[in-house]
Amino acid sequence: MARVVVDVMLKPEILDPQGQAIARKLPQMGFDGVGAVRQGKRFELELDGPADDEALERVHKIAETLLANPVIENFEVRVL
Repeated sequence: MARVVVDVMLKPEILDPQGQAIARKLPQMGFDGVGAVRQGKRFELELDGPADDEALERVHKIAETLLANPVIENFEVRVL
């Protein structure tokens, strides 16, 4: 059994209002030195078998069809 993570983030050119709101709030809370914040999603998948090339290709397909919107989001697949 293997665990795989899919991290999904808005593309850099897409406005991130939640990230902007967090970035504005940080100095008010005493956290200085952060220029920008981007929020994203993390998915952890447990595979029934090893994380070989075939399994990672399936996870990639899952990510691009269900977990992420490829028009506005990028994603990265990695093995834990």
